[in-house]
Amino acid sequence: MSSFTDPFPIHPPLLGPALLGFDPGRAKCGLAVVGLDKALHYHQVIPVSEVTDTIQTLRETYPISGIVLGDQTGSKHWQQALLALPNAPRITLVDERYSSLEARDRYWQMYPPKGVRKLIPKGLRSIPRPIDDIVAILLVERYLKRLSGED
Repeated sequence: MSSFTDPFPIHPPLLGPALLGFDPGRAKCGLAVVGLDKALHYHQVIPVSEVTDTIQTLRETYPISGIVLGDQTGSKHWQQALLALPNAPRITLVDERYSSLEARDRYWQMYPPKGVRKLIPKGLRSIPRPIDDIVAILLVERYLKRLSGED
């Protein structure tokens, strides 16, 4: 009997503070809740119309101490919208250049191809879903790296 261990598991309830990664977009956005210990607790791609409600729900569910927002597409608009939320969270802008390329590699680490698809070279594989949530994870990781002085 073999056991499968997800290399990037969704962890159980959070004991300490967390950050909400937010990759803003025009039609869809990526969200991720990451603990200060870098443990992933939630990630999802959602339509723009659901962002505010989803963030409010996540803030009620997890002890989110701040939002790490990508600094490119729509970041100024989203920064204003987030500051209008009740008990507005602390917002930190993070450089998101090259994050989509990095997210593509991370996707294959998180969800390795199976069967015959393993034989397709990585550069030729198509990702079967949007990866904005993985970008959101990377934004939090970049921020935590900057805080720790590793950057």
